[in-house]
Amino acid sequence: MTDLSGIVKAYDVRGVVPDDWDETFAELFGAAFVQVTGADAIVVGHDMRPSSPGLARAFARGAADQGAAVTEIGLCSTDQLYFASGSMNLPGAMFTASHNPAQYNGIKMCRAGAAPVGQDTGLGEIRALVEQWADGGGPAAVASPGLITQRDTLVDYAAHLRSLVDLSSSRPLKVVVDAGNGMGGHTVPTVFAGLPIDIVPMYFELDGSFPNHEANPLDPKNIVDLQERVRAEGADAGIAFDGDADRCFVVDERGEPVSPSAITALVAGRELAKNGGKGIVIHNLITSWSVPEVVKENGGTPVRTRVGHSFIKEEMAKTGAIFGGEHSAHYYFRDFWNADTGMLAALHVLAALGEQDGPLSQLTAEYDRYAASGEINSTVADQADRLAAVKSAYGTREGVTIDELDGLTVTSADWWFNLRASNTEPLLRLNVEARNAATMERVRDEALALVRA
Repeated sequence: MTDLSGIVKAYDVRGVVPDDWDETFAELFGAAFVQVTGADAIVVGHDMRPSSPGLARAFARGAADQGAAVTEIGLCSTDQLYFASGSMNLPGAMFTASHNPAQYNGIKMCRAGAAPVGQDTGLGEIRALVEQWADGGGPAAVASPGLITQRDTLVDYAAHLRSLVDLSSSRPLKVVVDAGNGMGGHTVPTVFAGLPIDIVPMYFELDGSFPNHEANPLDPKNIVDLQERVRAEGADAGIAFDGDADRCFVVDERGEPVSPSAITALVAGRELAKNGGKGIVIHNLITSWSVPEVVKENGGTPVRTRVGHSFIKEEMAKTGAIFGGEHSAHYYFRDFWNADTGMLAALHVLAALGEQDGPLSQLTAEYDRYAASGEINSTVADQADRLAAVKSAYGTREGVTIDELDGLTVTSADWWFNLRASNTEPLLRLNVEARNAATMERVRDEALALVRA
């Protein structure tokens, strides 16, 4: 029996091509997507990986054979696909494996208006249908298949983003952009055209073999080239995008990384100002204390969620939040159908920088108030046992509170840490923050000793 549990994840499809899945499976996913969503029209896009055009076309064929009209938008970033889904009010599918190595590919799916499709919102049903059809000869085609047409959405996508952030009064800025041979190389030239920004491009050539470095800026080794180039150019800032360009990472004029929590706080303040100084801002539980502080200082209401884009998007839809941010550098906007777009976050950062005369390091220092450990992974034999041991060790301490919204969060007056189990590997992930570096290091080392005992 076909078992797709290895490639159908919580939020998307992802695996090695052709070992784990291929165009035959992509066609079945297209048919299942139409059946589960009930769509009579969909939009499909893809990234620059060598396998992406063939997989996307097979998906389109499967969808059309079930009677859906398919608009292919071709090469695009994931947030460009969300733009197409939102502006055309159609369910969509994006073929990308984001920051994964070259041999991987995947599908990120959404309903009309860029609403997420995850394990509990249709993906489980899609997987069940594909498994059934793989073993039983596939779905029956309808009498009238849908038409497959092409449309370029890049110019409209860029115009929509520029309409949301005003850079007209910005001073001229010099910005190094590392696209990592991913889709940022396709979108940045059009989005930034005509703005008072001198772009210094790095690795803009679309190449799904990632010849220069992995397209994963969350790993410090992958932004070393950007940091060096920012310093060499005397640039005002540096921006790195991941493979499908839905996340952006920022470095300041010194080449120092700016925490995604600081970016979340900065953008939250701007979105609240745009909304008359009120509104709800979503943040996950491993973002810095500075995020809810800045939200409150700017008149807003912070709401804390579990880690993961489906939880953020769900909470945004439920609360009418104007903005949401994660420490993984995903940024979500009400004005972008509650979807994540690194490009819009980048425009906000550059607008904030260009509206004043100081350097980026000075601007972001206001939002970077605490000492953080970053995420530390530990391989453990029994995740539940180690979590229980940590809970037991801290549970009776005076002045300490514990909550289990997502893993284990332990909070004191001067520090907090979160310990979460990985869903896919035998790992525990630790994040620590404190009012100063010495306290952070002490708490980090104590918690790690318990985890690794």
